[in-house]
Amino acid sequence: MDSSPLPRRRDFLQTTGMGLMSLPVLQSIFGNTGNALAQTAAPAATAASAVPALNRFPRMMQDWLVAEVRAAEQRGNARRAELKTKADAEAYVKSVQERIRQCFGPLPEKTPLNAKVTKTLERDGYSIENVVFESRPNYLVTGNLYLPNSKGKVPGVIGVCGHSLNGKAAEAYQSFAQGLARQGQACFIIDPVGQGERFQYLNEKLGSRLGGGTTEHNQMGAPQALIGEFLGTWFVWDGIRALDYLLTRKEIDPQHVGVTGNSGGGTQTTWLCGMEPRFTMGAPSCFVTTFRRDAENELPQDMEQCPPRVLAHDLDHSDFLAAMAPKPVIILAQEKDYFDNRGSTETYERLKKLYTLLGKPENIQLHIGPDPHGYSQSNREAMYRFFGKATGIPAAAAEPALTIEKDEELLCTPKGQVAESGSRTLMTFTRETADKLAAKRKPLNGAALQEAVRQVLKLPAIADAPPDYRILRGVGARKYPTKGYCTYAVETEPMIHALVTRLSDEALTSRLPRGQSKAVLYIAHRSADAELRSDPFVQELMAAEPDAAFFACDVRGIGDSQPDTCGANQFLGRYGSHYFYAAYSQMLDRPLLGQRTFDVLRVLQVLAAAGHTEIHLAGQGWGAVPAAFAAVLSPAVKQVTLKHALTSFHDLAVHEDQQWPTAFMLPQVLQHFDLPACYQALEKQKLQLIEPWSAADGMK
Repeated sequence: MDSSPLPRRRDFLQTTGMGLMSLPVLQSIFGNTGNALAQTAAPAATAASAVPALNRFPRMMQDWLVAEVRAAEQRGNARRAELKTKADAEAYVKSVQERIRQCFGPLPEKTPLNAKVTKTLERDGYSIENVVFESRPNYLVTGNLYLPNSKGKVPGVIGVCGHSLNGKAAEAYQSFAQGLARQGQACFIIDPVGQGERFQYLNEKLGSRLGGGTTEHNQMGAPQALIGEFLGTWFVWDGIRALDYLLTRKEIDPQHVGVTGNSGGGTQTTWLCGMEPRFTMGAPSCFVTTFRRDAENELPQDMEQCPPRVLAHDLDHSDFLAAMAPKPVIILAQEKDYFDNRGSTETYERLKKLYTLLGKPENIQLHIGPDPHGYSQSNREAMYRFFGKATGIPAAAAEPALTIEKDEELLCTPKGQVAESGSRTLMTFTRETADKLAAKRKPLNGAALQEAVRQVLKLPAIADAPPDYRILRGVGARKYPTKGYCTYAVETEPMIHALVTRLSDEALTSRLPRGQSKAVLYIAHRSADAELRSDPFVQELMAAEPDAAFFACDVRGIGDSQPDTCGANQFLGRYGSHYFYAAYSQMLDRPLLGQRTFDVLRVLQVLAAAGHTEIHLAGQGWGAVPAAFAAVLSPAVKQVTLKHALTSFHDLAVHEDQQWPTAFMLPQVLQHFDLPACYQALEKQKLQLIEPWSAADGMK
């Protein structure tokens, strides 16, 4: 056991395969002060618990997000307002098709489906075939094909499920599939990944050890961003391959193929309308609104519901349906839904104009049912009528009497899970791609690394002049290590402030003091306020450089600006505010990690303008990664210390149970570089890496 009172340093660069680096040992920073620091750290932790936490900017992130999403909507509306002629409308349809594909990325090569019918159920007027096929090599999809007992070819519909744990066997989803079959239309309804027979995180009882559904989606989907992929594209591809299978069946009329689904299935329906031109009709239920309504209503959604760069491309839900225009589409909403039907109506009005210019106003409809969220009978009947009119097969006045099957009757695999039939998991594909990228990625350093960091973080240009800042009034005794303090709200960009606390033994209520060349800037893990009061690492940094001015910083969304949105005490929940702003930031093409790095760079400008020419940049945990990026980019940083820094983005991509927030899933980063390259570059700034955190440590 290490007897040193200082934190133990892991030979991180050596363990990541980069060889033994000649980094100075930790003692070179702290000298012989370790024993005293260890003795002074403990009392602070005890005293800190009685001090209430600070959270002075809880709506900052929400206000900024709403402004950004509104700006995207306004740009999109301006494009739509310019449509005056049929030619304009046709050009617009092509434009949205192209922009959608840019968001979803290239689709994989089609490979053999290797489809098998594992069981057939004969019912009154229709049959159900249980089908397994491969949407990718050895990646199994399970589905039920409801076939009417009709002579000749019949219309076919792809059914996609919402977030039901039992997938295609959920009563509402069996109902619409069976209802279509009883009225002369086939329906092939498939399990989404992470649901039904397609759990990806199996326990010993063949259930989901994560709970299935949305939990699995976010766990497997978040790290895909690191390799430049999007979970929604995988959902779309399963739907496309399901259509490929349906069209192999001699019973199906290829001139009439539709798609429908509710909630998460409404999402898939919407994306498929935008991505698959063979569909001739669509009916998304309980999803279509506008991105602005979702953002304003603080409505987080799954990873597959948040397409990367979609808002940067000025796209909205309406545009995915516009990509099908003028084919028949009905938007199904509910009066009591959390998906705002004001947005559904706005979407309909936009599409009504487009369809009118294209000469088919009757092909776009809106139905708002009277019920809460769900594919209720009212909405199902509206879909039957609409598809019936589009195909020339009139629907019954009311939904036929239905017989709901037991879940086990609809199983396509022997044990009810594709993993037991040898299917690959989605995570193995992510790991494989990450490994391939690592093998072919060329080493970057110097200016090339700096440019790659700027590009991947999507950093805006930084003005030459330092940003302005507010001087906040004190909030009483905080039990900090010094007698006085002052907090500055640095306006890093319009509507955004980084909260920077300057510690001092004097009372400070004015501009940043001048006269000290040395400064330590500490980027907090979770809360600068709490860590100033109780964290031994902060105490050590201060004691090691007693002649330096000491600053502690909360970047946006951390500590003093931690959002209070998305439900009480839900900051770190699966659908909490930390996830919410990270997901929307990817849709805006401004990753949250890049925004936070930008905050650090702007704060460094303020310190340099105050005369601090020797800045020691330190970061811990979540703050260590933006600190590392800022140090790579800023010549003002002369020394760097990182505690609990993330080992590598590659580790996040290959670890099935990674525990870092979505904010750290930096889109496409592994196509260009990884964190060890940054750590190596920082060697010249006397980098110290203290106890790095692995992929499993990020929620500490």
